Amino acid sequence: MKAGQRVEVDVPPPEPVEAVPQPMALDVVFEDADLLVIDKPAGLVVHPGAGNPDNTLVNGLLHRYGELSPLGAPLRPGIVHRLDGGTSGLMVVARTEAAHRALAAQIEAREMERRYRAIVWDHGLPDEGVLKTLYGRHPADRRRFTGRVALGKPAETAWRVVERLPPCALLELKLATGRTHQIRVHLSEAGHPIVGDVEYGRRRRVERPPALRALGHELGLSRQALHAWRLGFRHPRTGEALAFESPLPADIAAALDALRSAQGS
Repeated sequence: MKAGQRVEVDVPPPEPVEAVPQPMALDVVFEDADLLVIDKPAGLVVHPGAGNPDNTLVNGLLHRYGELSPLGAPLRPGIVHRLDGGTSGLMVVARTEAAHRALAAQIEAREMERRYRAIVWDHGLPDEGVLKTLYGRHPADRRRFTGRVALGKPAETAWRVVERLPPCALLELKLATGRTHQIRVHLSEAGHPIVGDVEYGRRRRVERPPALRALGHELGLSRQALHAWRLGFRHPRTGEALAFESPLPADIAAALDALRSAQGS
């Protein structure tokens, strides 16, 4: 610095210290006094945090229900497991502390069924398999995660090919663990990134057939083609087996239709 020079600093706003109720439309699949099952749309962040101080799922739930499980408060009340902002599909949310603890225990014991559908870039993907790695933050970018670490938590993702649609494939995936970005990272580092996931893949466009080229980069998708389509668990109070399914949202369904129509052209 030299005499007379001036430095300007933009101070970012402080992170929220609590989640405030905010009205929003929510797709509630199931509700009772213990829990909620939500079909979350792509683009909705689950809870407040850096860069997303409000207008999250938690804000909307607090407005609609007034109170959630205190576990995870003040910013994550009731949140038993999460979906990335760009991922759509089913989530269970706890309304009571007892339900929260029981549902979390099912996840820890690998008893909760969480199945996803994804469109991936198919580079010789086997018909089925399991990806098991240690898992942690990327050493060069702390906002990202990787399965290529010497020390970390175990992560396990099983997949099977539902339909091959060159240059892509539709997969069904089952989580044994639920690390942040786990499916996206595992598929990307196995060489088959999810279509639309430019954070862990790269923007690409299909040149042939022309019908796919016309869709633009990532088959026209503006988010990762990942949807939590099935959720199953035991009710934390009654023990009843519950299962829910969610159809593919319009943007992923449209990409699949385009891929099917282009086959053989």
